[in-house]
Amino acid sequence: MGVAMYALQFLAVLLVALIGVALLVAVVLGIIDRSQTSDAIRRNYPVLGRFRGLFSTLGEFFRQYFFAMDREELPFNRAQREWVKRSAEGHGNTVAFGSTRNTGIVGTPLFVNAPFPPVDNQFAKSEPKVIGAGARIPYTAASFFNLSGMSYGAISKPAVRALSRGAKRAGIWMNTGEGGLSPYHLEGGCDIVFQIGTAKYGVRDENGAFDEGRLRDVAAHETVRMFEIKLSQGAKPGKGGILPGEKITQEIAAIRGIPVGKDSISPNRHEEVDDWDDLLDMIAKVRDITGKPVGIKMCVGSEDGVNGLFAAITARGSVAAPDFITIDGGEGGTGAAPMPLIDLVGMSIREALPMVANIRNVHGLRDRIPLVASGKLVNPGDVAWALATGADFVTSARGFMFALGCIQALKCNRNTCPTGITTHNPRFQAGLVVEDKEMRVAAYATEIIKEVETIAHSVGVAEPRLMRRSHVRVVQPDGRTTLMSDLWPQPVSAP
Repeated sequence: MGVAMYALQFLAVLLVALIGVALLVAVVLGIIDRSQTSDAIRRNYPVLGRFRGLFSTLGEFFRQYFFAMDREELPFNRAQREWVKRSAEGHGNTVAFGSTRNTGIVGTPLFVNAPFPPVDNQFAKSEPKVIGAGARIPYTAASFFNLSGMSYGAISKPAVRALSRGAKRAGIWMNTGEGGLSPYHLEGGCDIVFQIGTAKYGVRDENGAFDEGRLRDVAAHETVRMFEIKLSQGAKPGKGGILPGEKITQEIAAIRGIPVGKDSISPNRHEEVDDWDDLLDMIAKVRDITGKPVGIKMCVGSEDGVNGLFAAITARGSVAAPDFITIDGGEGGTGAAPMPLIDLVGMSIREALPMVANIRNVHGLRDRIPLVASGKLVNPGDVAWALATGADFVTSARGFMFALGCIQALKCNRNTCPTGITTHNPRFQAGLVVEDKEMRVAAYATEIIKEVETIAHSVGVAEPRLMRRSHVRVVQPDGRTTLMSDLWPQPVSAP
């Protein structure tokens, strides 16, 4: 009994002490809250007002894990993320008891199943496609689904390594993003598309000007198959990239050709490119120096702009055309950007892709200029829609981030990514095991390709690039569906 009594007395004293400490802390916080001038809620409701900020911060967590339905979240809902996760882990993607997707939402694409689809021995794998047949070293792309641009610097070293090695396993290309070519891009031995951003990272001199010698050095790598001149991207159309100084290590600075630890802000456009003719000059210059296919990447703002590009190409002849055009939807991408640009600027890929495809075809350049579609295309239906609409290739960045283990924590710009994908903090990077994640990257790409082929077979064609707009119906405001070929008819003059 004596020991029990002493224990109870100790607990009572401890409780009183804790209450005293809590009261003291509350008094101190109350004085601080009453004295500060930046937060009116805390000033008027000392201590209690602090819970508002706490609950607002935790709200994002609770919505994602407890309250949001499978199809409710943005930018990607749980159903989309789970599909990628299961694919990356090599699990089956069959489901039971019907779809959880609301197929009555206006704009939803629904594929037209054929009454007599091809039987098993009539199926075919998607054929490789040549890009830049007129270049000295054309590129034969093996896959219609590939890895979009994510820069080393914006993403971490282990992330780049896993993506490079996974891309090699899956037989897809990897775009470097605008941050230059690192040893980790080359490590896996995959095909590489080198992106030339407005800051010329990786191909710039000490003053930031275009350096032809460094361009030749990049082109000398056999696995660098193509070059992409970035005009704009969906995350920040009209504004250059932003890499915070805290993410610029000695190695990243050396690769990019910039100072260590200092914020690096790309120009909002290529300073030597004032119009479409200047752009065609730049394409010709890069193609001449490297001998490899050269394309452009842009987020479309208007039909007039696209018409201007194709008018300039027509005036010079098809030899002057870019070897491919990557269209990034205004709903894209991985880059950190101001909210007004993410939310309000740039045309959606759902509108931009059919429009650009039609304009290209009117000018008789369908076979000359392949189109690459990008912008929230992470699941098989998205990819199949893009191919049916007019794309020759589809690229994804965030789909592969989910394959790496991204949980959509929305901390890409803070260097505190909990999964190690977009941070250079060794503590967080340790969670990203390259040998495991490369397998997931490859599995995700392989599953996408397989299931897009399944959709193609269900609509009655042998392989995905044979899908057409007539194979897709789009939900209208009255609840009925209309063929996409009626909404976006192919031009009469299309070849």
